[in-house]
Amino acid sequence: MSLYKLGINHFYAQILEDNYITEPTPIQKLAIPEISKGTDLIAEAQTGTGKTLAFLLPALQKIDLDSNHISVLVIAPTRELAIQITDVAKMFYDVMVLNVYGGQDYSAQMHALEGKVDIIIATPGRLLHHLRMGRLDLTKVHTFVIDEADNLFKGGFLEEVKEINSYLSDEKQTLLFSATIDETVSDYAEKYMKEHSHIVAPKEKVTLDNIAQYVILSSNRRKVLDLLEIIKRDRPSKAIIFCRSRIGVDSLHHQLQEAGLEVEKLHGGLNQTTREEVMLGFREGRFQYLVSTDVASRGLDISQVSHVINYNLPDQPEDYVHRIGRTGRAGYYGVAYTVLTGKDAQRLEKIEAYIEMTIDKFSFEQVEKGVKGK
Repeated sequence: MSLYKLGINHFYAQILEDNYITEPTPIQKLAIPEISKGTDLIAEAQTGTGKTLAFLLPALQKIDLDSNHISVLVIAPTRELAIQITDVAKMFYDVMVLNVYGGQDYSAQMHALEGKVDIIIATPGRLLHHLRMGRLDLTKVHTFVIDEADNLFKGGFLEEVKEINSYLSDEKQTLLFSATIDETVSDYAEKYMKEHSHIVAPKEKVTLDNIAQYVILSSNRRKVLDLLEIIKRDRPSKAIIFCRSRIGVDSLHHQLQEAGLEVEKLHGGLNQTTREEVMLGFREGRFQYLVSTDVASRGLDISQVSHVINYNLPDQPEDYVHRIGRTGRAGYYGVAYTVLTGKDAQRLEKIEAYIEMTIDKFSFEQVEKGVKGK
């Protein structure tokens, strides 16, 4: 099916073709016709399935370019995801796009809000600040998108999203995208959305099919050494190394720098300018290794990551899938390692049950002794 058959106009279809996007993904095939009808929509879709274009394309096509009103509002749970959505929206250069999130220059943001803005892509906190100060009029917004609703609501933003909704017209179209539809998401939809459609994108296991997964049995004493051994043996061209906490990221980043690696770090404790510079540098290949919390696990499109290494496992099995999904994308082959110590053993059991497979396990100590580990 071509993009034209989904109702995408020639101008937008040509822009997409210029960016090597010619065939719609399953979520786009399902969502774009529904959104084009103007009804509210709940869409279950995993990260990396093309959901950003699924909601942006029909929403942007409805914008009256002669209007001076804000027409589309997108809410995202993290600054990084907001930036990525903004990057996609800016492909369509006939519309004026503004992202609104904490950490930006405040006066510049206020100045931008005084000009023509067609679409705002925001995180809840900074957007609400502008709304409460009376600097924004959202009454003419015709499309309200809540992206990664499960993460927004789990992240403590439920009340903020409800308050943002109060500044919008009852006539707006609400599009709620979420990887999972839990009770909180369902309750929000029941209370704040009109009669709506519900679509479910096919769950893709292709991401895991393109990723070789290994567990390195380790110990607290050997953990850094085992990580360095992985790097020495595999020589990753571009790798993301995940830790569970900011403190863990800071500590490991320092140790890897001491080992002479080209490495940067990413977590929520860094200021926004630094975070953006790190992400740009990693995308452009200015350094090989990124040590990060789960801030980099969802929604971020970083091309040709050869390796994902779990230095700590996440608490939720689905977050493991999101992490390793940063590699093995767009037809490329990827490798995912987990450096396992005893405290993560139960987390690994839950992950293996969730992905319905047993991951190969070995230790470098056993290999060094000539013993094949299991």
